[in-house]
Amino acid sequence: MEDLNLKLKGMSCASCANSIEKAILNVPGVVEGNVNFSIDRASVRYDPKQTNINIITKAVVDIGYEAQIIPADLSSEDDLGNSQQQLEERNLQRRVLVGAILSVLLVIGSLSHFNLTLPSFLVKLENPWVQLVLASPVQFWVGREFQISAWKAFRHRTADMNTLIALGTSIAFFYSLWVTIDPRYFTTQGLSAEVYYEATAMIITLTLLGRWLENRAKGATSSAIQALMGLQAKTARVVRDGRELDIPIAEVALTDIVVVRPGEKIPVDGEVVSGYSTVDESMLTGESFPVTKQVGDEVVGATLNKMGSFQFRATKIGKDTALAQIVKLVQQAQNSKAPIQKLADNITSWFVPVILAIAVTTFVVWFLTIGNFTLSIVTMVGVLIIACPCALGLATPTSVTVGIGKGAENGILIKAAESLELARQIQTIVLDKTGTITQGKPVVTDTSSMLDLVPTSANILAPLALWRSIGALESNSEHPLAEALLQYAREQNKDLQLPTVGRFEAIAGSGVKGIVEQQQVLIGTQRWFDEMNINSAVFQTQKDGWEDAGKTVVFAAVNGHLQAAIAVADTVKPNSAKAIQTLQKMGIEVVMLTGDNQRTAKAIADRVGITRILAEVRPDQKAQTIRTLQVKEKKVVAMVGDGINDAPALAQADVGMAIGTGTDVAIAASDITLISGDLQGIVTAIRLSRATMQNIQQNLFWALGYNVLGIPIAAGILFPITGWLLNPAIAGAAMAFSSISVVLNALRLKGVKI
Repeated sequence: MEDLNLKLKGMSCASCANSIEKAILNVPGVVEGNVNFSIDRASVRYDPKQTNINIITKAVVDIGYEAQIIPADLSSEDDLGNSQQQLEERNLQRRVLVGAILSVLLVIGSLSHFNLTLPSFLVKLENPWVQLVLASPVQFWVGREFQISAWKAFRHRTADMNTLIALGTSIAFFYSLWVTIDPRYFTTQGLSAEVYYEATAMIITLTLLGRWLENRAKGATSSAIQALMGLQAKTARVVRDGRELDIPIAEVALTDIVVVRPGEKIPVDGEVVSGYSTVDESMLTGESFPVTKQVGDEVVGATLNKMGSFQFRATKIGKDTALAQIVKLVQQAQNSKAPIQKLADNITSWFVPVILAIAVTTFVVWFLTIGNFTLSIVTMVGVLIIACPCALGLATPTSVTVGIGKGAENGILIKAAESLELARQIQTIVLDKTGTITQGKPVVTDTSSMLDLVPTSANILAPLALWRSIGALESNSEHPLAEALLQYAREQNKDLQLPTVGRFEAIAGSGVKGIVEQQQVLIGTQRWFDEMNINSAVFQTQKDGWEDAGKTVVFAAVNGHLQAAIAVADTVKPNSAKAIQTLQKMGIEVVMLTGDNQRTAKAIADRVGITRILAEVRPDQKAQTIRTLQVKEKKVVAMVGDGINDAPALAQADVGMAIGTGTDVAIAASDITLISGDLQGIVTAIRLSRATMQNIQQNLFWALGYNVLGIPIAAGILFPITGWLLNPAIAGAAMAFSSISVVLNALRLKGVKI
């Protein structure tokens, strides 16, 4: 399967989006197609053996719209989007300006309808023929897209918002033309010989003004994508043939050596080969504290080098960089549909035909009731104009687009709108212990030396000498604890020079031993020391206390003499306890899942405030454990993990959340990725879900409420009581405002504190 992203042009309402989506899905070989009206994009998944890009784009063009392939290169896509939007805005601005000028003149000319006397130099504006001349450019040039789109829809046996506008304004215009040509017919029939050119002009102008404002607001909904793409460096300094060259980022090749100086952006992903620096990775993780980078460390494109200078080898370029992958994920998520959008799609699919039926019924009822042809036309036009499927079509995608973009800005990658909607329903969150609640990297937390107990013993090494020997021995081991002990040894002596080790031996489940500077050094468990007849009982009290706290205890001996007890632990992440407490206050049950024994698990759980522990769970049992919570306890379950062994459980959960610092497999299996690895991201994701869904509900309520109230008023339901009919021009203004209000309400999500 292959993915295709298209930039669409010509959509004016949700009905247009539905038509394009149906056309794409009808192409043989297309397995998935989503059209997002709020950002004018389509995402398509297709089988290249059955179809191709040209066939898919032709299906869009055949129904009257334009489609451009979005390139993989970030900068090209940015330029494409900006140039198209600027061109459309200039075109709309020009037509709105011309329409506004002519509409104002027509409104002035219509003031005589209200028994107002115009100054002599404006009297000519009252002439119907002058008004015809002024209204014609508005009808046929300013509003030409309504006529063209309505005709295209008619040819394909569909109807959309353009159909309503085109019908309403054309009926009013040609009715007025009839009055202008043959006013005597109307007077002899006892009908009003008034023309409604000003109404047609105002409707078209106000609708276009609303569309212009809507386009500007819609552009802001995808500002997160634009901001991410703007982070990318434009050029890179590479070393080729012994010379440093500044080249466009698109020309960087794999294995190129790239030079980065202080204050510069890192152009692509790579691995440091020389130098030392600190890098601001806040664009990726949300953490403002700079990260140290030295030889062997990975660097990510678009992050900011702070103080040092270094060289790195390019390992990922173009669409494979971390930034490009993030942008792709966000785009795919914004193009996806939340389940709640099905309601809006179902309504808009039959909305226009129903409105056409109501408009015709309104005309017939009015004409049969009072026999006034003019009033019947006015009410029918009002119904056609005030009905607005756009507000319904924009209600969900605009909020989803803004919500997912806001998540990306906060280091939360949401893969689909469905996950964003479902996150607010989470009842139980299952947290993997290692690498999720904890750092996933053991460190030495406590030490106790025999020197503290027997300070004068000749068989006990001084701390620096002991840790020099420990560091040397552990540098030969691949055990997870070995790295912690070696790191601690280096911390004790910044200039540590490790001696060579002879006769090194690792005993599985026991420890390591070897000859360091002609002395036998042993590091291992108490059980092993007992077997070696090295009595460690002197540290028993400390050992028990450390183990109660969930720490692993090892001992060190030199030449058969006990030297020290060392506690090693996987430390809890700084914000884990706070995030867990917040989740519990939000009414969500937090469960810890681990393969550790109950004692160790409880020690960590107590530290972060978790009361429910699922311990000694094997990797192959994790997914079944999640299913048990879902089926037996009937809970909506989220799973948070970072390892390969967490992937099945992440996939099984209703919402899988992967720690971004974890494995690619876990991230691929998840629905939401927390880039920074901070559990506070879970809280943020759920709050964002709740805020987004509340915003969608507000939009749907406004859009449905507007039409439920507006259409009967336009049909004249208040006339028997008040004697008042809705002016079609006011109906046009109300229709434009409804769409704008929905988009502006969605943009409020940008300011929501999460």
